[in-house]
Amino acid sequence: MLPALVDRGSFPPLQRVEIEQLACCAPAGVGLEMTHWSTRSLARVAVERGIVPSIAHSTVAVWLRSATLQPHRWRYWKTPTLNEEFRQRAARILWLYERVPWLAQREEVIVAVDEKPHIQVLQRRLPTRSLRRGQIEGQEFEYRRHGTVNFLAALVVHSGQMRGWCLQANDSQHLCRVLPELFQEHRHHRQIHLIWDGGPSHTSALTQQFLRGYPRVRVLLTPAHASWLNQAELLLRSFEAHYLERGDWASQQQMIDHLNASWPEYNRLFARPISWSWTRRDMHKWMDRQHH
Repeated sequence: MLPALVDRGSFPPLQRVEIEQLACCAPAGVGLEMTHWSTRSLARVAVERGIVPSIAHSTVAVWLRSATLQPHRWRYWKTPTLNEEFRQRAARILWLYERVPWLAQREEVIVAVDEKPHIQVLQRRLPTRSLRRGQIEGQEFEYRRHGTVNFLAALVVHSGQMRGWCLQANDSQHLCRVLPELFQEHRHHRQIHLIWDGGPSHTSALTQQFLRGYPRVRVLLTPAHASWLNQAELLLRSFEAHYLERGDWASQQQMIDHLNASWPEYNRLFARPISWSWTRRDMHKWMDRQHH
C-alpha cells in the first residue's frame, strides 16, 4: 500500500531536509538493491525509515522540484586527464577557434574531421504510417538488419560547410584514400589546420606516413576524452538529427546513396558556422578550479 496523502504544509522543515538528503544518497547506501530513486520509492523508504509517518509521492515530487533535485534523470560523462598535455592540446585548438576570420584572411583553413562508424542499416518490417490530422507518424518496432555503413565527415569551420564520404571500413587504409580529395578541395589555402581525435585510424603509422606527403597540413589531436573540442562532433549530431533519425533503408547501398545525397542538402539548408564561445581563458580557469 502506498502511504496516505498528508498535507505537505504540516511537515516540519527537518523532515523535508531529510528526504532531500535521502534523494541525494544512492539506494545502496541505505541497504537497497535499487540503482536509482523514484518519487514513489523515496516516499516508501522515508516512511520505512521513520523520517515521516506517511507521505504522498506527489509531495516528494514537489519538494524535489523546489530543491532542483532530479533523481529520475542522469547522463553519461567522460573524465579527461587534466594534465599539461591536455592544457597544451586544448589551447592549440581553442587558439584556432578564436581566430577563424583572421586565419581565413591569411588563406588558412580549419577543417574538423570526425567519423560516425557502424551506422546500422535498418528496414522496418511494415511501412511507416504517415502523419495525419489527429495522428502522429507511426513506425513499426520490428526491423530487419542490412549491415552497417561508416560515414566520415569534414567540417570547414569558418563556413560551417561539410563534406561526407562513406567508407568501406573505418581504418587507416580507407581513410587515406579519401583524404587527398579533402586536401585537393583546399589546394588554394596556404595551410590546412586539421582537427581530429586520437583514434587508431588517425594516429596509425600508415596515416602518419601518408600525412608527411602534405606539408601544408598541420594536424591537431583533441585531448583524450575531450572529443567535444572537435566541432565536427557537433556537426554529426546535427546531421544525424536531420538525416538519420527515423530513417528506413532496404539495403546498405540505399543508405550510402542517402548519405551521399544528404550532406549537399545539409549544406544548402542548415550549414552555418558554429557559435563557439569557450576560450583558452575559460579553459585555464576551468582546469585551475578542478585542481583546487
